[in-house]
Amino acid sequence: MKQAGKRVRWDLTNDKAMAEAVRHARIPLCITDPNLSDNPIVFINSAFCDLTGYDEDDVIGKNCRFLQGSDTSDQSIKSVRQAIAAQKVETIEILNYRKDGTSFLNALQIGPILDNEGRLVFYFGSQLDVTEKRDAERRARKLAEEELIHRLRNIVNVMTVVIRMSAREEKDNQAFGSLLSQRLRALSDAHFQTINQPDGENVTLGDLVQTILRAYAPVGDRQFDLQGPELVLPSHLLSCLALCLHELATNAVKYGALSAHEGKVRLGWSVEHDSFEFRWSESGGPAVKAPERYSGSKIVNDLIAAVGGSLDMQWEESGLIATACFPL
Repeated sequence: MKQAGKRVRWDLTNDKAMAEAVRHARIPLCITDPNLSDNPIVFINSAFCDLTGYDEDDVIGKNCRFLQGSDTSDQSIKSVRQAIAAQKVETIEILNYRKDGTSFLNALQIGPILDNEGRLVFYFGSQLDVTEKRDAERRARKLAEEELIHRLRNIVNVMTVVIRMSAREEKDNQAFGSLLSQRLRALSDAHFQTINQPDGENVTLGDLVQTILRAYAPVGDRQFDLQGPELVLPSHLLSCLALCLHELATNAVKYGALSAHEGKVRLGWSVEHDSFEFRWSESGGPAVKAPERYSGSKIVNDLIAAVGGSLDMQWEESGLIATACFPL
């Protein structure tokens, strides 16, 4: 077993139970022998072969560095070397390459195996392909960044409309300033209170809708009509639904019913079995036509699809009609 320079394999015959456990483990595993020259691989299981595309004969006797490639970072290589030198169990994300040349992000766990006297006899390495997970996290971050930028732009646009419509209502400068301050504060509170709810706090759909529409409707409660049963929202739907309602309200203020003093939004919802549906209907605003470009709807649709919901928007001349369905 300690014949330097020869291709050797780990002899597991002395512990058959351990041998079978390692051999048939579903997670990719390799064993290296630091007592041989260049700490070569002496054992791999079938899961390792499935992940990397290499056969046993391809890898036995080689150092694990053959899995590295052109884009493997120097920092990750250094971290692996430090873990080996310190004889510590560490998990390190490192870019590795399969036999066919494709890369994968490997969450490598590496650590020492000691004998009964505490002497180092082997190192183990377990591999976990986290490429898809990290890609999904990057996509989620990108979507969140796009949504945040879009929301900030919307707030500025809505503030402009609120200022213009408030100026029509109040000619006295002091009264105008007070009214404007109240409405902008309501708009700010609506975003913070509905997007960032504390965990475990019960929020009903009616409360959520009222908080948002009272902040957006420039001339107050008479601009909206709400109808539906009391419904406590599941926490996983709260942020998505709040963003959807903010988007619809923003559009109504900029282009639809809430941009006119006589405009009105009717919002009704119903619950059936394990889902609920709401219908947003605008009237009394300017004539409506489907926009050629509506970036907000794509962001909202992506968020809704992520929780298994759907959103349909019909751009009727009399006003937008939006129907959304969410699983409970």
